[in-house]
Amino acid sequence: METKIVPDGRPSIMVTNDDGIDAPGLRALVQVLVSTNRYQVLVCAPDSEKSAVSHSITWRHPLSAKKTEIDGTVAFAISGTPADCTSLGLSKALFPFLPDLVISGINLGENCGYHIVYSGTVGGAREAFFCGVPSISVSYQWIVGRSTVGDFTHAAESILPIINATISDIKNQSYTQKCFLNIDVPFNVKENKGYKLTKQGKSLYRAGWSKVTSNSQGGTMLSNMTMDTESPANVETGSSITSQDLLFKREVHGNYNKDDGSDADTDFKSLQEGYITVTPLGATSQAETDSQGYFRDWLPKVTPSSL
Repeated sequence: METKIVPDGRPSIMVTNDDGIDAPGLRALVQVLVSTNRYQVLVCAPDSEKSAVSHSITWRHPLSAKKTEIDGTVAFAISGTPADCTSLGLSKALFPFLPDLVISGINLGENCGYHIVYSGTVGGAREAFFCGVPSISVSYQWIVGRSTVGDFTHAAESILPIINATISDIKNQSYTQKCFLNIDVPFNVKENKGYKLTKQGKSLYRAGWSKVTSNSQGGTMLSNMTMDTESPANVETGSSITSQDLLFKREVHGNYNKDDGSDADTDFKSLQEGYITVTPLGATSQAETDSQGYFRDWLPKVTPSSL
């Protein structure tokens, strides 16, 4: 028999992610939220890993929603992307009421700089912003050999004051509707330097491609663009691939295009310094200010004779 879902008087928070509904980051965040007994927690997350899918959506095919048991919550595993999950969860087709806040995460690996564009975690929060619901994306700076699964719980606890303050401002109708937040928690979360307001920088892993000889060649890729460089990425193939096709896989050589250091308030730089970074984001990425001036002079010079 289908369980009737009704508001219970507490503020409601919907959780999604891109690592999948069974991911330890999501489970740790949910457990911390439930343990406060302050919130009605809903979960609407992908049924499998959907990392680096950005803001992609499912358009032509129906999605399945499977009821999933997560203590203290009403939870569904969805056969779609993070943006799909958020959209469905806010549509009132799955849950009969809108949550007060959407949190996407906690992602395995940071989402800073240009990688925000790739991030399914950020895509899940951005979709809520599109729908007019306050949202936060959260990522933990996982470092292979130094981080442990228990760090996700510490990360969730470290951002709980931000969640509490956000809900408080939402309830008194003073919370801004002009942006959503992207939060990155440093790997040494128990020794973090506190919260720091940052802006999106230009950091980016430089990935290459290598030729492979079979579909099975490849290993495991971490759930965001911060990859374990000791493990090659999986080769994802479709049924149309034949023995005559050339196969290539992504690989990371360990080099990172970091912020140039001219601005101390970028997300990646501040995260590396041990801060919990809080970056307000908008719906779109604006061009650099000086680009407007360049094209203001350039466009009038473009004439049909130049074709």
